[in-house]
Amino acid sequence: MSTELEKIAAAKAREAVYYDKLGQKAKAVKKYQEALDILRKLNTLTHDPIMKGVFTEKINEYQRRIEELMNIPAPTLLHNKTTESTAPVEEFSMPKPSIRWDDIINIENAKKAIRESIVYPTKRPDLFPLGWPRGILLFGPPGCGKTLLAAAVANEIDAEFFAVDAASIMSKWLGESERNIARLFNKARQVSDKQKKPAIIFIDEVDVFLSERFLEVGGEARVRTQLLKEMDGIHEKGTKRQLYVIAATNKPWNLDEPFIRRFQKRIFVPLPDLEARRKLFEKYLNELKINKDIEIHQLAVMTDGYSAADIRDVCIEVQMKVVNELFEAGRINDEPRKATIDDFLEVLKKRKPAIALDKMQKILEWNEKYGTS
Repeated sequence: MSTELEKIAAAKAREAVYYDKLGQKAKAVKKYQEALDILRKLNTLTHDPIMKGVFTEKINEYQRRIEELMNIPAPTLLHNKTTESTAPVEEFSMPKPSIRWDDIINIENAKKAIRESIVYPTKRPDLFPLGWPRGILLFGPPGCGKTLLAAAVANEIDAEFFAVDAASIMSKWLGESERNIARLFNKARQVSDKQKKPAIIFIDEVDVFLSERFLEVGGEARVRTQLLKEMDGIHEKGTKRQLYVIAATNKPWNLDEPFIRRFQKRIFVPLPDLEARRKLFEKYLNELKINKDIEIHQLAVMTDGYSAADIRDVCIEVQMKVVNELFEAGRINDEPRKATIDDFLEVLKKRKPAIALDKMQKILEWNEKYGTS
């Protein structure tokens, strides 16, 4: 249903833009309002915070245009515009990450590809006369360490780390989203040039920006165009600037061809294998009080298809189960019992992997076609 509503909203918006360009204000306002009504409904239907941000951006954009066409003053909004538009870049900059390579269990191929693409060229740029990859795409199922990889490499090379997502980029102000992109890249270039240190821009859920969505009428198109321009800039020939863009996505098939080409390295971050799952359970269970009947290898075998985040959530839920028993029995000051294998079996019956098999198959097929590592 939501997909059909998106199509209808996009059609209404295109009509509105058409009438707007012709100067037919009344018709443009009518169509903008019809698109707004549908977008508001979509916004209430979705539980995805990213899509809520996209819908909200469009709602505000169209509402603002309606006010302009109807000559409705908005002094409070205009007064706040300057203050709001300068805030995002400061929010993007993050403290130096504390994550290190050893904190990321397994995915050795992905770590090796990151080292070759970023760490080695940063430490010895003289060994790379033809340049090196500046655009890195990390793709794979959710919860497998893509964000951790970006944080770890920033720590490894002592880089300034800028992290963004759809919610922080998409602005309610008409035209602000693309300016947020430009300010972000300008700030990263300044850090690289003036401080003579690497800068990493990490874009999470990049498919939100770079996919061809039904609602792409104004704001999304400008964001895509600006991001494409900035991506071209980091690949300028002759530059030795140590500026990198690392992007992550769970839905690489939503990316269109122009942007796929801008990411010279496209690195698959897979689900943990048997040995990795065993190590993950060892890591998390080391923090819990468990019974001797728990065989970690058995748990690793039973969680085939689970992500690292899934395994952590299983361990958290088992601990919650044990603690809940204590509270419900009114023994809040006592020590909880040790977790048993039965606790894990009960949790695993209810908690299934977050990634569906058909989605995993699509990721593997995309890797066969576009993966570079």
